[in-house]
Amino acid sequence: MESDFTVLLVEDEPADVHLTKMAFKQSRLLVNVCDVGDGVEALAFLRQEGQYGDAPTPDIILLDLNMPRMDGKTFLHHLKRDDTLKRIPVVVLTTSEAESDIVESYNLGCAGFVTKPIDLTQFLQAIQNVENYWLTLVKRP
Repeated sequence: MESDFTVLLVEDEPADVHLTKMAFKQSRLLVNVCDVGDGVEALAFLRQEGQYGDAPTPDIILLDLNMPRMDGKTFLHHLKRDDTLKRIPVVVLTTSEAESDIVESYNLGCAGFVTKPIDLTQFLQAIQNVENYWLTLVKRP
C-alpha cells in the first residue's frame, strides 16, 4: 500500500524513534517514517547518496538537536543552504527547552520547535498535533 506522506525522523535515541513510529502508526493517514541517527546520515538520505540511493523525498523532517557526529543545528545550517532541499519543512523535536536553542533553531530556518514531552500520552499527542498541522492543514511546496 502506498504511503500518503513520508517523514524523515533524524533521531539518535532508539526509544524516541520507536515512540514516534508508534504515534504515526495510530494515524488515520498512511505515513512512511524513515529514520536516521544523525545529521550526516540525514544529508546522505536527502541527497540519495550511498545506501540511500532510492530514498524518498520527505514531506517533513522531524529533527532532534543533540546527536553524535552532526547535531541538529549543524544539519539545519547545511540543509537550508542547499537549494534543492531547503524547502522541506523541518520541525525540531527535542528535549531542550532552552530559549537559546529555540531562537537559534528558528534563525537557522526551522519551521517549528516542539519540546518532547516526557509523559507517553503527551508525547503521542504532540506527534499527532505535528501530523495534523504539517500533513493535513499546511500546504507544502
